[in-house]
Amino acid sequence: MKIKHLTFLALALTLGNDNLYAQKGKPLFTEQPGMVSYTFRKSLSKDAAATLDTLKGLGIKDMEFSSLFGKTAPELRKLLDERGIKCSSFGVGYADALNKTQEVGQNAKALGASFVRVAWIPHEGPFTLEMAEKTVADFNKIGKQLKDEFGLTFCYHNHGYEFEKHGDGTLMDYIIQKTDPNYVSFELDMLWAFFPGQDPAALIRKYPTRFKLVHMKDLRKGVKGNLSGGTPVENDVALGTGQLDIPTILRAAKKSSIQHFYIEDESPSYATQVPQTIAYLKSLTY
Repeated sequence: MKIKHLTFLALALTLGNDNLYAQKGKPLFTEQPGMVSYTFRKSLSKDAAATLDTLKGLGIKDMEFSSLFGKTAPELRKLLDERGIKCSSFGVGYADALNKTQEVGQNAKALGASFVRVAWIPHEGPFTLEMAEKTVADFNKIGKQLKDEFGLTFCYHNHGYEFEKHGDGTLMDYIIQKTDPNYVSFELDMLWAFFPGQDPAALIRKYPTRFKLVHMKDLRKGVKGNLSGGTPVENDVALGTGQLDIPTILRAAKKSSIQHFYIEDESPSYATQVPQTIAYLKSLTY
């Protein structure tokens, strides 16, 4: 029996190695990345149609909007449809998600989105357990209404301050574990997980079914992080030129429930950095 067991183990290891060799050299990121509207916020505010033409030229077909840029949702949807671009996620403020859930749901549906996202929990000073408890209750309420009435998935986008220590983990762990997975999912922001000292890939592996969306961004080399949830926008750099281990994060993401991969670059240099980022993603292999 022992010999048979060892033979089986050797066979399994061999097959595993063959699998690794078979993957070696294959493209890691085969999707066309999506784009967060905030990257092109100034341009979209001035001329949405021309900016969407630029995005189409870059090959972007998937967007996350966090503003309607002075238009109605149907007007913005028309511009997107004309260019073959889809809005998969609609970002709103915490207060609107909580107090104008109906309006938010209607706008998201008009845009053609499947997700509604909140990226900031209003707070002053360090993020506390009491704040996290209120957040959990609010998110469960928002998520249930959006799911029941509109068939939408509600997501929370981490921003760094939620990684205050709590028990054996952090308050981000508390929020993930205490929210109802039927109604609340998450959008991982790579930079805002790394900045407060976390490992984005490990976070995905810890909660493989809770993250549905991801913001792909990199942090300038030499910049030290903290729990503030803020850093100058100039510290956003093209993927692959900063501190994050992008390939490892993407490998973890590929094995998770993440469905949409958005580029977000808040830097004023986005016009040169975005094409650089797209080229970098295409260059990655296993």
